[in-house]
Amino acid sequence: MNFLPTPREIHSTETHLKLQDGLLIVLNYPEPKEFLLTAQKIQQFLSEKLGLNWQITAAFYPPLNQVGITLSLSPGAIGHRQGYELQITPSGITVIGEDNAGVFYGVCTLLQILSQSGSILPGMQIRDWPDFTSRGVMLDISRDKVPQMKTIYLLIDLLASWKINQVQLYMEHTFAYLDHPSAWANASPFTAEEILSLDAYCLDRFIDLVPNQNSFGHLHRWLKLPEYNHLAEAPEGCQTEWGWMEPFSLNPLDPASLEFLRSLYDDLLPHFSSLMVNIGCDETIDLGHGHSQEACEKLGKGRVYLDFLLKIYREIHTRGRTMQFWGDIILQHPEYIPMLPKDIIALEWGYDADHPFEDHCKQFSSAGIPFYVCPGTSSWCSLAGRTRNALANLLSAAENGLTYGATGYLNTDWGDHGHWQPLPVSYPGFAAGAAYSWALDANRNCSIQDALSWHAFNDPSGRMSQVACELGDLYQFFGQLIPNNSPFFLFLSQPLDEIRNSSLVTVDKINAVLARIDQIVSSLAGLKTQDPEGELVRQEFELVAWLLRHACKRALLAIESDLAAQEKQRHEILADLGSLKFEFKRIWLLRNREGGLVDSLIKLEKNLIFT
Repeated sequence: MNFLPTPREIHSTETHLKLQDGLLIVLNYPEPKEFLLTAQKIQQFLSEKLGLNWQITAAFYPPLNQVGITLSLSPGAIGHRQGYELQITPSGITVIGEDNAGVFYGVCTLLQILSQSGSILPGMQIRDWPDFTSRGVMLDISRDKVPQMKTIYLLIDLLASWKINQVQLYMEHTFAYLDHPSAWANASPFTAEEILSLDAYCLDRFIDLVPNQNSFGHLHRWLKLPEYNHLAEAPEGCQTEWGWMEPFSLNPLDPASLEFLRSLYDDLLPHFSSLMVNIGCDETIDLGHGHSQEACEKLGKGRVYLDFLLKIYREIHTRGRTMQFWGDIILQHPEYIPMLPKDIIALEWGYDADHPFEDHCKQFSSAGIPFYVCPGTSSWCSLAGRTRNALANLLSAAENGLTYGATGYLNTDWGDHGHWQPLPVSYPGFAAGAAYSWALDANRNCSIQDALSWHAFNDPSGRMSQVACELGDLYQFFGQLIPNNSPFFLFLSQPLDEIRNSSLVTVDKINAVLARIDQIVSSLAGLKTQDPEGELVRQEFELVAWLLRHACKRALLAIESDLAAQEKQRHEILADLGSLKFEFKRIWLLRNREGGLVDSLIKLEKNLIFT
């Protein structure tokens, strides 16, 4: 039996239960309506997958010979929040929850058993509860993909079935702020009504939809516009350690910056029921390079940063919310960590296998600052993912988070530099994060590839998940690991001169990789999954393979010395890029809104410039 996540205690018996038609789903609770949607998940599955018609009842004394499943609430029975006990015996099924969420998670586990066993279930007893109270996923909807509502609903259902209980939509400019239409004019943003609907949808699935609005750096979409440019730290742009930057961060010394943030919070926050807010404040790379230069020289960048962070904290606190913020900048100035409010949540993020979670977690823990560990799916800047790096990064975050008392685990999925990777590239990372954050010891050695087959792709053959993981491991082929990036992405995004001077590229390596891509993707031919989205997922991975091949062809062109061969390859690549762009756009629009597509394509079209 395969689970995602694997429960911490499973005791099998030598018995079986054969499900019959016409039985009852009994809601054994004084407020049965609180279990109704959970019970309907079972009812729908039994009807659609097994052809069984079971009715839901809250009767106190239903006929025992008609009871198929009983859902009960029993605080204290498990002893852990969100915990549950699931029993399958020859006489029926019982799910006992420590709380309402526990009942829901017990049912999620039951549905995974039903999906593999059909109408004859193995006898077993499962006791289960999470390691991390908060287990989240953050989706980047600002660089450049904004998902359609049907996409986000499907993803919420998938994550909820894996016992994820927090979701954040990373926003820079992709909420339709009433007073700021110019910022989101071409972004196809989430509207207020859509957020209200999504929040309700999440609540029904025991997911806390946490608002996420970056509030210091990463505001270039705003600050480059004339009506907001005066709020920038460096309105004309500036030279930083990342190179030349357009206006990027707010001026922390200008009272108008705080007034601007107030207007965002007062428009955004009422649409969320969550009591938490992620205000970002990461990577303020241009701080001290403009209006705040004198203050930073006098007080230090850390002090100027902290003072503005505390001003934002007071705004969030006044609105009755708990503030989350990315911890990278304050970690550069550790002397200020003890000065943070003790009801704040620091987000300790890092995305490579060797990220120093231990050192950073120690600093927040020793200062008494609540914190989450925030690894990532390694999907971005990769085209196909970085499977091995993702698993190591996600595992390290869980290990160190548990060791040093993290209050949550937030798995991040970014879209830097065009968001070229299709959504299923992130599934291995999503699945591993869900497993490790639920019960680390039970899931440390689980097969993410097998779990994906059953619980993401609905493909018992295992071919789809094998393709996902093996394409995601191709980055290792070049023998050089690049932080937060892959060689394929560099081949697709860098000028040819930079590729030409790279030690990564040889003709033999590239040809071997091309052959391996074809070998991996060939297993998709004729694949029919039981999932309605199976055909789309197959097309998405074929697009990934096309992107990888195109990247390799650019690398071969970069190192070609024969002028005639260069010219021939150049024409072939131009033709391939034209077809690739068409397919890229088609696939994009099947899951995502049109806003942001032009920006993503512009980044892809830079390949037309070969030097």
